[in-house]
Amino acid sequence: MYGKIQITGKLELQTGMHIGGSAAFAAIGAVDAPVIKDVHSNLPMIPGSSLKGKLRTLLAREYNQRLVRPDDDDIRIARLFGTSQKGNIQRSRLLFSDMVLSNEEELRGRGLQSLTEIKFENTINRMTAVANPRQIERVVRGGSFDLDVIYEASDEAEVLEDMKTLGEGMRLLQYDYLGGHGSRGYGKVRFRDVRTEAAAGAVREELVRTCGEILNRCIGGQE
Repeated sequence: MYGKIQITGKLELQTGMHIGGSAAFAAIGAVDAPVIKDVHSNLPMIPGSSLKGKLRTLLAREYNQRLVRPDDDDIRIARLFGTSQKGNIQRSRLLFSDMVLSNEEELRGRGLQSLTEIKFENTINRMTAVANPRQIERVVRGGSFDLDVIYEASDEAEVLEDMKTLGEGMRLLQYDYLGGHGSRGYGKVRFRDVRTEAAAGAVREELVRTCGEILNRCIGGQE
């Protein structure tokens, strides 16, 4: 068996999110920590690597018995995200696309002039009382990104277990954060309108439908 199942939906920001971009050429007085943006549209984006890495990290905390290298992850994680372990090399079954902000018109219709906000923060040295102010750019609350993940199905007996693992990672993320500074309230997200469809190869329609049901049960959504 070989086929591809496409997983689509929305990833919505419940709080402002910061995934850093380059400030190498920032002008004097510019924001200290800008967010990463799509070079063509200048819209905020979420790299596929950021979502993939966060999901894997959360699953490793739950499934691994102890702190281990990524190559020694639980078999359920390695099967989905891949491993370069010597003698047990596996390619990732999940292919994550970069996600660009998709509801610009809606946000501007609410009266927003900018799709990002600047949050001023300050740390104070406990010993010297010296302040260290900084400006952090965040994608605004309410921003929505189009989820697009391809799952490569090579063993029908493992597909449903893989979906449960992926769904559990998505569930955990909704109780965690994406991007930086999550302990200070940044990056709370939720998934919605998750759908699955056969994209290529011989994948039974019933199996694809069941995959969608599993993911939606995990994240608390509805088909």
